[in-house]
Amino acid sequence: MRRAVPFIVFTAWMAVGVFVPAVKAQAVDQKATKPQMMPSSANPDWLVATVKRSDPNDPNNSFDFRGRQAIFENQTVEAMLLLAYGIQKSQVVGAPEWVKTERWDVNGVLDMDGEPGLEQFRSLVVKMLDERFGFKAHKEQREMPVFALKVAKGGPRLALNTSDPNGLRRQGVRESNGQRKEEFTNTSMKELAMLMLVEVDRPVVDQTGLQGKYDFKLNFTKDESRAPTDGSVPPGLFTAIQEQLGLKLKPVKAMADVLVIDKVERPGAN
Repeated sequence: MRRAVPFIVFTAWMAVGVFVPAVKAQAVDQKATKPQMMPSSANPDWLVATVKRSDPNDPNNSFDFRGRQAIFENQTVEAMLLLAYGIQKSQVVGAPEWVKTERWDVNGVLDMDGEPGLEQFRSLVVKMLDERFGFKAHKEQREMPVFALKVAKGGPRLALNTSDPNGLRRQGVRESNGQRKEEFTNTSMKELAMLMLVEVDRPVVDQTGLQGKYDFKLNFTKDESRAPTDGSVPPGLFTAIQEQLGLKLKPVKAMADVLVIDKVERPGAN
């Protein structure tokens, strides 16, 4: 018997200028809901990747993997850069206007089986931009408004992961009625800072000083207008991080990476 089972795909959600994994429901075999991941040491590449202008009437806007096939739908180069480098729009310097406005479809085949982890996925996007868009850039440090991720008074409330320090990071997400529930496994503070980009409007810099990888849960209200009013909902993000994780996000000015574009061009014929 087949029934609808939620599964995670990378779906572009540009409300704050970065990407967040979103849940889609499709009718899939229950046994197929946990795809085989690539080994964490794998360095996947493209066998072939075709790039074409998106249909302006196409409402789809996603990143998806189907076996070895990789499909990016209706994406700007800017959107792909934000995903690939884990940055905000304010951290991209020197982008031509078309990078922000023209949308593209990418359909390619990878050179190995398995679903890529986040870092492998980001590496694939960078390789595709380099090969098909002639993309070249360098990083610089500049002072700008950021959120500093720090340890709150009383210390962190995180469980150190001791299972496999070289294992893949995992993040489970559930969102409904304006509330977001996230479960993190094998996650470093640097990775948490990057993942917080989807919830805030400026770069996040890890200043916790915490080493290692951790397991933890974070429940917070994302949209109060959609949440129940009976007092049962969790707090907003900033309060939840402090109460549940023993961390805090503090607005400061600090040095942060910016991506300076040296070269980018529209792709040639496939």
